[in-house]
Amino acid sequence: MTYLNNPFSLARYLTDLAPLINLDCGTRTPAGVAKVADIMTEKYQALGWQVIRHQFARECGPCLEITNAPGAARYDVMLVGHMDTVFPPGTAAKRPLRVEGHQAFGPGVSDMKSGLLSTWYALQGMDPALLAKLKVLVCCNCDEEIGSPWSKNWLVEKAKQSGCVLVAEAARPSGELISARKGNAKYRITFHGKAAHSGSALAEGVSAITELAHWVLAINEQVNMATGTTMNVGIVQGGTGVNVVPDFAEAIVDLRFWSNEEAAAVDDRLRFMANNPFIRGCLVEVDRQSVKPAMRPSGDTEALMTLVAAAGQEEGINISWLEAGGGSDANFTAAAGVPSLDGFGPMGGGCHSEAEFLLLDSIEPRIRLLQRVLARLIP
Repeated sequence: MTYLNNPFSLARYLTDLAPLINLDCGTRTPAGVAKVADIMTEKYQALGWQVIRHQFARECGPCLEITNAPGAARYDVMLVGHMDTVFPPGTAAKRPLRVEGHQAFGPGVSDMKSGLLSTWYALQGMDPALLAKLKVLVCCNCDEEIGSPWSKNWLVEKAKQSGCVLVAEAARPSGELISARKGNAKYRITFHGKAAHSGSALAEGVSAITELAHWVLAINEQVNMATGTTMNVGIVQGGTGVNVVPDFAEAIVDLRFWSNEEAAAVDDRLRFMANNPFIRGCLVEVDRQSVKPAMRPSGDTEALMTLVAAAGQEEGINISWLEAGGGSDANFTAAAGVPSLDGFGPMGGGCHSEAEFLLLDSIEPRIRLLQRVLARLIP
């Protein structure tokens, strides 16, 4: 069966990829995200697909809702990718797309501009007669790198209208796709005490830093390596001077988990501790700034994994699966009860760093793999 209308050109692909890499589009750079949205809008409209632009908040860029079946009440598949990166303004000028041997480098090259582009390549290159039998929804979101605070409700709503969800984050350098992801949450915990002179009135003060220190130890005790529930106090600050009892301190805490129930228990414990501080007179506030539920495969997800494995065998790719520690939008769609799999972009790694890379030899095979999966999803 033929899936590609035209022979794949790596040179053409890299030409299409460069404009997506060579611009600043961190989540907090909405104008840059909007430029990515403009590029993807033009590409999909050239295929005759409907593109709806959503602006969920002034602080973020737009999201794109794209389909070949306008007005459909239900879609056979939802393809997901994000248009934002983690990098600050100025990064693109310092590190534009470059190719060295069999790898490409640049901000967002694998996380996940190549996934965005490869999704379009897969759809524009499929046999139109096959694609006409499939109702496809493509969602490009704008804020994944900070936990999708503005787009997650929209993503979940659209996922519930879809038979399954495939996310085009990068496949691992060794080729694994992703069947499960840890959940994660970020907490900002603030401590308010009472300032006093540390020399002449130490007893009159209430040390916010001492309260914070108790919390660090208590948080470390909640780590359960056996079940994968981990917590890290990653940032602390407080105090104004060495001779002043500190009346303020702050900690930023990272929580990762496989069990949503354990995560809920941790949250309950933190709020109990806030209501029962270690030091009398201290006020503690717990602010959960973001949360992604754990992504765990259901029976329907396992059936989808079998379908992907069969498509891989057809393409000559041995499909293997990874349970990943980092989160993606698949966490939200899986928690909504929709079969969701991740890692359908080309292979790459080093994400969120200057070492981020894309394996060029993986681009065409992974596009073809996605095409074969889509063909097997035709009702």
